[in-house]
Amino acid sequence: MEAMVHLDTTGVGDLVLLDPLTEDTLMRNLEERFQHKEIYTYIGNVLVSVNPYEPLPIYSETTLEEYKNCNFFAVKPHIVCCVSFNSYAIADDAYRSLREQDKDQCVLITGESGAGKTEASKLVMSYVAAVCGKGDQVNRVKEQLLQSNPVLEAFGNAKTIRNDNSSRFGKYMDIEFDFRGDPLGGVISNYLLEKSRVVHHVKGERNFHIFYQMLSGGSDQLLRQLKLQRDCGHYSYLNKEAPSLQGMDDAANFRALQDAMQAIGFSAAEVTAVLEVTAVVLKLGNVQFQAGGAESCGIQEDRVLREICQMIQLDESVLEQALCSRTVEARQEKVVTSLKMAQGYYARDALAKNIYNRLFNWLVSRINENIKVTTTEHRKVMGVLDIYGFEIFQDNSFEQFIINYCNEKLQQIFILLTLKEEQEEYIQEGITWTPVEFFDNSIICDLIEDNKGGILAMLDEECLRPGEVNSATFLNKLNQTFKDHRRYESRVTQNAKRISDASLSANSFRICHYAGKVTYNVAGFIEKNNDLLFRDLSQAMWKAKHALLHSLFPEGDPQKASLKRPPTAGSQFKASVVTLMKNLYSKNPNYIRCIKPNDTKEPVVFTDALVRSQVRYLGLLENVRVRRAGYAYRQLYAPCLQRYKMLCKETWPHWKGSARDGVQVLLSSLPIDHKELAYGNTKIFIRTPRTLFDLENRRRQRVEELVALIQATFWAWKYRRLFQKMRSSQILISAWFRGHAQRKKYKQMKTSALLIQAYVRGWKSRRLLRELKEQKCRTQAATMISAHWKGYQTRKQYKKYFRSGASERITKFIYGSLVQKFFLGLKNNLPSMTVTDHAWPPAPYKFLTDTNQELKKIFHHWRCKKYRDQLSPQRKAILEDKMCASELFRGKKSLYQKSLPQPFQGEYLGLDGNPKYRKLQTTANGKLVMADRVRKVNRGDGKASPRIFLLTKSHLILADPKAAQPKTVITLSDIIGVSVSRYSDGFFVLHIKESSTASTKGDFLLISDHLIELITRLHQTILETTKQKLKLEVMDECVVKFKQGSIAVKMVEAAEKQGAMPVCKKKGSHRLEVLVQ
Repeated sequence: MEAMVHLDTTGVGDLVLLDPLTEDTLMRNLEERFQHKEIYTYIGNVLVSVNPYEPLPIYSETTLEEYKNCNFFAVKPHIVCCVSFNSYAIADDAYRSLREQDKDQCVLITGESGAGKTEASKLVMSYVAAVCGKGDQVNRVKEQLLQSNPVLEAFGNAKTIRNDNSSRFGKYMDIEFDFRGDPLGGVISNYLLEKSRVVHHVKGERNFHIFYQMLSGGSDQLLRQLKLQRDCGHYSYLNKEAPSLQGMDDAANFRALQDAMQAIGFSAAEVTAVLEVTAVVLKLGNVQFQAGGAESCGIQEDRVLREICQMIQLDESVLEQALCSRTVEARQEKVVTSLKMAQGYYARDALAKNIYNRLFNWLVSRINENIKVTTTEHRKVMGVLDIYGFEIFQDNSFEQFIINYCNEKLQQIFILLTLKEEQEEYIQEGITWTPVEFFDNSIICDLIEDNKGGILAMLDEECLRPGEVNSATFLNKLNQTFKDHRRYESRVTQNAKRISDASLSANSFRICHYAGKVTYNVAGFIEKNNDLLFRDLSQAMWKAKHALLHSLFPEGDPQKASLKRPPTAGSQFKASVVTLMKNLYSKNPNYIRCIKPNDTKEPVVFTDALVRSQVRYLGLLENVRVRRAGYAYRQLYAPCLQRYKMLCKETWPHWKGSARDGVQVLLSSLPIDHKELAYGNTKIFIRTPRTLFDLENRRRQRVEELVALIQATFWAWKYRRLFQKMRSSQILISAWFRGHAQRKKYKQMKTSALLIQAYVRGWKSRRLLRELKEQKCRTQAATMISAHWKGYQTRKQYKKYFRSGASERITKFIYGSLVQKFFLGLKNNLPSMTVTDHAWPPAPYKFLTDTNQELKKIFHHWRCKKYRDQLSPQRKAILEDKMCASELFRGKKSLYQKSLPQPFQGEYLGLDGNPKYRKLQTTANGKLVMADRVRKVNRGDGKASPRIFLLTKSHLILADPKAAQPKTVITLSDIIGVSVSRYSDGFFVLHIKESSTASTKGDFLLISDHLIELITRLHQTILETTKQKLKLEVMDECVVKFKQGSIAVKMVEAAEKQGAMPVCKKKGSHRLEVLVQ
């Protein structure tokens, strides 16, 4: 593959052409390009990317079009340029090689955390999606592949001290294409999610993005459903902090996550289930334990546990027992032991980590189901590897150990494949290969992964060994095994060599990686490698009725229980790395080496020491030397001839022979030492960059000469063309002018001739018209005279046959026609069916006035009947009550108008719900019509006392409200009548027959808040019982009979408002005055 040359960019675009080549010149070149926003630099086919920590305008569609099918000298290095002649490097070269050469490709993106690996992988996938074919199926596959990124980032990325969007898992995606280069689908493999982050992260970092996105972007209804609070400070697993991340909108990212899951193919139920399981993990951190004794513990607060169990549909006692105890099987016996408080917290955290890890694996499998290829046709594969960068922290644990082991393997494949590719190219081109010395990190890989004596093998052996096993025994074993290994250091081995190293603690060891020395703290190595989850917890999760959570723990099924020890985390990761390396070796590699310019994540800040250390452990200088071994630059003959052919007269402007011969003729004509050149089978090789720069300078001078010649030729051609155009224009204008003058003269003559012809034709036509009109008039006159004469003769002949009553029949016919017309018009103009609509069309003729009024009445009666027929029985009863009240009070009492909007309830006391009134219910005997509270006016002093008013089908009862005992029972037939005033008061007089048993006390003076309803129901009940109407008198003065005699009661309207109740005043011994409103 050909190297890139970019002489028109800042610095040197390809480090292979850097002269002189030293570490300092390489650093200066990278810094100079970085300061000028040139973040991409090549080393042959390897792209070096420096994280700018700011958005740059180099990823637009316009930029992409500039890089497609463009000469490689004309563009700057880019993450998506090809390293061949057509630009748009790593992604474009990989894609074109896959499509045109049928070679499986892989893009390896490496670098430490925060160097921009995740963004680089996104750009590669975006470019592939942009340049491949179109179509509904292709667009759907591209959308699903691209939308998998937001989902995996939300659940697998987190903020670390070095990176705001650090991938805490390794991802390798195989994108499969058809023979046209259109994507068919893909497969995603994930490696070692950092699940310990779920339960613990250092201050200044964050947990996985999904927790903050769910709390910030979830709707209030969703959070209520998940039993969550929006404040991050409520959750222990979030360090009870509410960190705000600059430049990251968690709420918007949550909405993007939901859209991405929908685009991939997740159903709404699956999305809800995933969020519920995520909420369970978050809430597990709030489960607190309390000591139940020296050797046991219990749940401190049941509310959190209850909410978790409600979400996963599990009995609280099952989960509580699984968290606070452990079942051990020994010799076919089960022994239940209680856990200490520390063990309880360990079990809780282990459950949270396992749920989240299994949920993440389920998400990857679910995405794979949707993007997998279902066809059996031949497929091509492009792999994109985005995996953890090399990590060196203050405190490095088991996670950093296996992450750095993976990076060692990637460095090994990078060196071997780069050398292999370089050597194969030399052999293929027939050029003598010069062996290159390089650092082989196989010794470090063997130190870690050797099956018999490697650190991982000894860690597994220590985990399986019976007896007391801890970090100290593991470290002692390492010290004994690797005491003479030059890449392994610890305090014990250093002391044995009489070397004092204060940076090594007693519980740590150090490995000299290719990237530098890393000290690992062995605390937690055994536990994290075992990664044990108590069987009780697995069985409890399997018992949950939550479908997704149940499916994540198949080993919890008692029917499938196995006592086989699960594989350790280290062995699983090692097997995954072996599979990954085998996959990468089978594909053509393309490299992106990412560099972090500073630790503060600020743009334009270039920390020399930090970048220099990365340049060293990435082996960039060594990579440049490998590329420059023998010959620094190589290019295919055809593009080389095309670029430099203007330097030789024999090859300019066209060469008719082969491209190889043309290049030989071209370079032989120039003063270049033959030792600087080597002619391969398909490419020209140039030894030093100085020769290439000399070629470029000669080309630049020659181009300037050609430009001047082209300009001179162009201006001569332009002005000659201008003169010819002016001459042609003058001839054309003359011809057009003469033609225009003749056409104008002809048009005038033609217009005159036409005008004369028109006048002549008009005169002839008018003369003919006059003659025709005269002839027509004569004909009409003769016809009319003939008709009148014939009519006269006919009338004279048939006059004797005419009837004397013809005028009457004609009159009837005319009236009948008018009536018919009236009815037809009325049919089309009938008013609406609303009973309150009194509109009616007027009579068109005076003789129809009475008929029109009668029809109006008939239509109104019919319309009212239709309205009554559609009423329900309850509504009819209500309207009948209101009609009865209208007949009794309308236009008589002012209170009636106020009672119209008030519905008649009948029962105002709540007898059924009050046991105090049980005896009154018995008295009513199921025939109750109305129950209300009234006030009885004392005959002696005019004061009012409360009474309960009960109206039944046969009696009227007045009862004491305190004792709930009937005091007066009046038969309905003994009621003579009722007297009321015309005002808006509730005062009325109940007149009783003298022969009645209740007449011993005389008539009753009562006050009611529901006077209209009370008297209406009394009237209806008496009419129904006695078949007689109630006598109602509306007057301002009436006579009331009492036991001692009669008094006159006069209703007087008060001048001022006296309150809601009428006021009774005694005026002498035989007069009572009632003040009403």
